[in-house]
Amino acid sequence: MVTADTADSAATTDTAADDLERILDRAASAAPTWGATPDHERAHALRLVADALSSARDELVPVAHEETGLPHRRLEGEVQRTAVQLRMFADLVEEGGHQRITVDRADPDFAPAPRPDLRRMLVPFGPVLVFAASNFPFAFSVAGGDTASALAAGCPVVLKAHPGHPVTSQLTARLVCSALREAGADEGVFDLISGVEPGVRALKDPRITAAAFTGSLAAGRHLFDIAASRPEPIPFYGELGSINPAVATSGAARERPDDIARGFTGSFTLGAGQFCTKPGLLLIPEGTDLPERLQELVEGVDEQRLLTAKVADAYGQRLTELASTAGVRVLAGGEETVHGSDRPEAGASLFAVHARDFDGRARTLLEESFGPASIVVEYGSAEEARRVLSLLTGSLTATVHTASSPTEEEDRDVRMLLDTVRPKVGRIVFDEWPTGVAVTAAQQHGGPFPSTTSPAHTSVGTAAVDRFLRPVAYQNTPERFLPSALRDGQAG
Repeated sequence: MVTADTADSAATTDTAADDLERILDRAASAAPTWGATPDHERAHALRLVADALSSARDELVPVAHEETGLPHRRLEGEVQRTAVQLRMFADLVEEGGHQRITVDRADPDFAPAPRPDLRRMLVPFGPVLVFAASNFPFAFSVAGGDTASALAAGCPVVLKAHPGHPVTSQLTARLVCSALREAGADEGVFDLISGVEPGVRALKDPRITAAAFTGSLAAGRHLFDIAASRPEPIPFYGELGSINPAVATSGAARERPDDIARGFTGSFTLGAGQFCTKPGLLLIPEGTDLPERLQELVEGVDEQRLLTAKVADAYGQRLTELASTAGVRVLAGGEETVHGSDRPEAGASLFAVHARDFDGRARTLLEESFGPASIVVEYGSAEEARRVLSLLTGSLTATVHTASSPTEEEDRDVRMLLDTVRPKVGRIVFDEWPTGVAVTAAQQHGGPFPSTTSPAHTSVGTAAVDRFLRPVAYQNTPERFLPSALRDGQAG
């Protein structure tokens, strides 16, 4: 049985320099073998990891709850999601879809010149460094989507544990290692390290070929700059910060104000507002009673525990900043809603500003508030709403709430708003809320900076595997030297 009592001091101490060197050596040594492991064997290994997590759910969840304060039910669902991700990647690998094989056979009559035989496929980068997130101790942590997609690609993973849930990380890592051993994987296919400095040293090490990160803008940008400034720069896939605006049209506000008020309140306070897809802005038409409805709902939200004291301190500072911004008024809550130190709790806070006052304060208002706070922006026209959205920095999502039977004018306004936000976001949501990210092949969880450092990619869904693969083309290559997947009878 996996319990907190089985975790050793490595859960809370930095990885020693000698240990880090051995871990990086093992990862580099394991890379050629793991990358060449037959697809069905790699898929089997991923399923064993998923099974191990599912079997240990009842032991893992109480430990994660103790460390993070997240509710048991939420954590149980997160373990299930983590297992589902692993199995989805196993299916992808087993089918060979991750290799993206393309064949152009030789054609002497091809214009403007004869075409050689070209066969293209994707191959793994090599060892990947994954920085675990604080707000999802399973789904974006040790065995989460970054780890699953890197292992599926054929890349060994060095996982830098998050200090917000060190024991959960150690226990999960042991399950992953045990499952991979059972599958026959080499030592070094997966290892865990702890500590800020060991993480930075690993990122700078030439044996690491790519890195993935989920966390704050400041930390992510710092690591991104390190990855880019190496003698041989490497890809760095960072998810950093997102405001996720939502807009309610005039028709939607008239037709279903209660639904919008309840949905928005539930979305921005979900998980104590510590979701990366939390809507940080709600644009509503002026002259409605939505602010009063929202105020009443937000004041009725129970206090929730924040992940760490550091998160609570930053959240409190953010509330103070918003409350002191000219033109901004406090609808509910405020800085007095943050309580405690070791196990900090916070109430929900809601601020309001008019679109006319937004422009000069956009830099402040468009910062992410990591915690249960959001901003209502009242607009007097669709053009005012468009102007606010035009100031938006890169974001993971944008949401639009429309009437069930919109007028032609409303449809024109929505098209204008879509044209404004489309270049700035990775996912557009209609008549729902962005919190809750379906793990599917069609999902896009990414967006322009600062939401991510690589807007062409997603960190959720099976397309996430593309981050850790690179293309190689073989030209006029004798069949005996081709990878088996590219040989006649195998390739298309």
